[in-house]
Amino acid sequence: MPTEKAQPDVEKECIQPQLHNRRRKFFRFSAYVLLALLGIKAVVSPFVHPHIPSVPHRRPSGTKRDELFLSVPNSESALAASRAYATHPHLAGSAADFEDARVILKLFQTEFGIEQPTTEPIFSAGTSESRNATLLLTSPFATKPSAWIDVYYPVLNTPLDRTLQILGEDGSAVWEANLKEDGDPLDEDASTYRDSVPTWHGLSRDGIAEGQLVYANYGSKADYDELVAAGADLTGKIVIVRYGAVFRGLKIKGAQELGAVGVLIYSDPRDDGYVIVENGFAPYPYGPARNPTSVQRGSVQYLSSYPGDPTTPGYPAYEHAQREEGTNIPKIPSLPISWVNGQKLLEEIGDLYVEGENGEKTLSGKASASKIKLVNHVDTKVTPIWNTMASIPGHIKDEVVIIGCHRDAWVLGAADPTSGTVSLHEVIRGFGALLRNGWKPLRTVVFASWDAEEYGLIGSTEWGEDFTEWISKHAVAYLNTDTSTSGSRWVANASPSLANVIKETALKISHPTTEGKNLWDAKDDEGPFQPASYFTIDTDFLWSYTATQQKLRASKTGISPLGSGSDFTVFLQRIGVASSSEGFGSTLTDAVYHYHSVYDTQRFQEVYADPGFHRHVAVARHLGLLALHLIDSFVIPLNTTQYALELDDYLDKVSAIQSESPSSFDTLDLSKLSKAIKKVQAASRALDKEKFKAEKHFKRILRKLHRHHSPHHHQCRKPSRFVRCVKDWIQGIFGVKPHNYQKNSRHDAHEIDMNAWTRFLEIDGYDVRAISPFSRHRDGSIPSERYMHIGQRGPDHRPSHRKPEHSIPIHPRDEFDHPEHPDLLEPDQTRVGPYHPDHLWFDHSKSFKHRPRLPKEIKKLIKAAKRIMKANKKIIAFERGFISEDGIRDREWYKHLGVAPGKWLGKSLVRTPLNLVTDIVTGYGATTFPALTEALAIDRNVTLAAYEAHRLTVLLEKLADTIEP
Repeated sequence: MPTEKAQPDVEKECIQPQLHNRRRKFFRFSAYVLLALLGIKAVVSPFVHPHIPSVPHRRPSGTKRDELFLSVPNSESALAASRAYATHPHLAGSAADFEDARVILKLFQTEFGIEQPTTEPIFSAGTSESRNATLLLTSPFATKPSAWIDVYYPVLNTPLDRTLQILGEDGSAVWEANLKEDGDPLDEDASTYRDSVPTWHGLSRDGIAEGQLVYANYGSKADYDELVAAGADLTGKIVIVRYGAVFRGLKIKGAQELGAVGVLIYSDPRDDGYVIVENGFAPYPYGPARNPTSVQRGSVQYLSSYPGDPTTPGYPAYEHAQREEGTNIPKIPSLPISWVNGQKLLEEIGDLYVEGENGEKTLSGKASASKIKLVNHVDTKVTPIWNTMASIPGHIKDEVVIIGCHRDAWVLGAADPTSGTVSLHEVIRGFGALLRNGWKPLRTVVFASWDAEEYGLIGSTEWGEDFTEWISKHAVAYLNTDTSTSGSRWVANASPSLANVIKETALKISHPTTEGKNLWDAKDDEGPFQPASYFTIDTDFLWSYTATQQKLRASKTGISPLGSGSDFTVFLQRIGVASSSEGFGSTLTDAVYHYHSVYDTQRFQEVYADPGFHRHVAVARHLGLLALHLIDSFVIPLNTTQYALELDDYLDKVSAIQSESPSSFDTLDLSKLSKAIKKVQAASRALDKEKFKAEKHFKRILRKLHRHHSPHHHQCRKPSRFVRCVKDWIQGIFGVKPHNYQKNSRHDAHEIDMNAWTRFLEIDGYDVRAISPFSRHRDGSIPSERYMHIGQRGPDHRPSHRKPEHSIPIHPRDEFDHPEHPDLLEPDQTRVGPYHPDHLWFDHSKSFKHRPRLPKEIKKLIKAAKRIMKANKKIIAFERGFISEDGIRDREWYKHLGVAPGKWLGKSLVRTPLNLVTDIVTGYGATTFPALTEALAIDRNVTLAAYEAHRLTVLLEKLADTIEP
């Protein structure tokens, strides 16, 4: 065929300005299209929520919205949900786990009015169906709730056979441990499932170990350093440690690095506070003390190295992903054991401690005379897991609030995680009630029921690695709950920017058990088993616990920063999304919580942890109310200045380490870092002023529109002519008959509707570029910005930097979230149907002057809304500003230079020679300025510290420039 003659370059130069001017004019009328979205909504609204009945004319907003939501969660519903979820095992990757995923999917569909498709929306991660399910949530025409299940394929293991023996001189077994929990019949569920999930460590090494036994206390870095200082040789030994202080995987890592061949971890009553048998308490299930046969299962992944699937670090675990040898899992076998078995083995060692001249106890490092044989055989394989997801589209579609809790448990998991799932269940019911009453969120909401958290935060991490760019672009905050109830004291940890809104909402929630108090007061609650004068308690544990509480009470906000240990990790530590996590935990006077044991049961919840299930409900109410404030506030309520001020405290901790270090560390100059912090603080204060002015201006315009164009003005029975003209004008374009306006009650006449502005326009972050129907080229093609690119991945499923082969045109679709329309989910297809985008294209040949102009008031409102949106983008960018692509040295998966889990992840404090409380090495909650702190405290390298201080300084200066209004 003959080819067309190429156009001269001069002609091209002429055409380009013309196209540019045309687009500029098109964009000038973008608000016209935004208004037109109301017309689209009017056309399709009868078909959007088939299960949601007709809604009131006026949407609940502000106080009424909050009251309606808070009225929904209740103890009867929570108790019923817990009895449904917590009375069967649901190990990640099991058939029961999959069935629970489907139950949660059904809950989403029922509560959010989602029509159930003929084929279940279960998508293999990496497929176009799975990718579209998330990526299209922020497209302009995502208009209705959706729910689906993403399937990832990590490497997990399950137990085969395990033995633990004491060997005689001839090598034969003289004693063998019973590795099963007793499952007392008084707790029916524990008895039924006593050995349904054997006692073992998730992701533990398959193998056999034989050697003498050495006691290493908690197995923390300080403990191993103490053993080395005492001259203990761990080569070829089996190390026995107790649970607590540091994450269990790091106990094994420390022993492995010193030459040990195996590790045993037991639960010690010394860490149970006052509620112990020695103080007269009966063991569970006959009383609140520890059942001596209980065993704590759990993952032994090196969580502070990187979470998620060990074989796909930094990229998602698709079914056919190229896999690597995991570097965050042990190379020596281990077993968890009970206190009964631990006692027996410790007797083989004899003296565990030696006492110094000053009366201080130190580890003896003594080895047992007899040898121990440990056998741990596991079945390691690629295993499917199921994240159950749901979304409610908002008016602002490219700002997303994510709410999540994991679903899998080691056995029954009535506290961990079923209590969190129950609280999430009540939040979902509350949001469903809001939807049925006409509420539409200002921002898009995503709910997640994560899988395989127990193995190492796998479900959330794989999703985060899969959609890193989308999350970074759109996520406002991630709100997490895990174990929402295991004791009496409410604890919330969060990014400092969330601290104020967490307190503000907690003050609005009634105390779960005490009249006249609120949820914030529950931060100081104690358990019911108050100590008598004759009670005993381990002094070291009491000191550590008291120091931790004193440190928390000294906090300016009462909210500690997050480190790791639950599903917020990938959002905060890798992507830079402001995050929170909350729940009720144990105190020294609570019944012993049998963590990861078969005794984490429904009976324990109903008898000890939360009789009446009022704490489950309190967490649900707070979590939901917190989410609503983030979702529906014009200006996102993240306090960047609070965060900026806390950076001074972070620097003070670094300075304290420096002052305790050798004199050579005096050469480290932190003055530039201090100036960078001041610059961030100044920029944040300026942003505070701008967002205050922007919101004030926006509300003033909104009040003016509401006052002069409200159907209640002068007690009119109909809206003003202005409003009717605008609405009829919009609807007339789409052939919709004028609305039959009706009078509302006078009671609401003076209340400003939180969503009133959405009666005039719909705004989303794509703004005019993504949704303007005027932005076609002459040849009918759509400019590149009209497309949502589906991130293509190479054969190994790592992100590819090449141009995607296919792109999905963003267009309104009537059933985009239903798999019975597979043509809507293919990246190379554009559906032609009743709402095809061509129905919205206008004739470009017509003159703009013949098109209707926007009213002045609407133009002002759009301009004011854009000003708020600009401020919100800077607010969101604050947490992102701490992300360094280079990450933290030796564990580059973690990219947040402001806060991260400690390299030796733990939850106890240590005593320094000056008797100062410090958690720079073992701080479970968080290590602030982690790269700099570790260079000083662990590496003891002043040159490295200077480099990290410079890197942090550059990062903070850039952050200040980013948020400067």
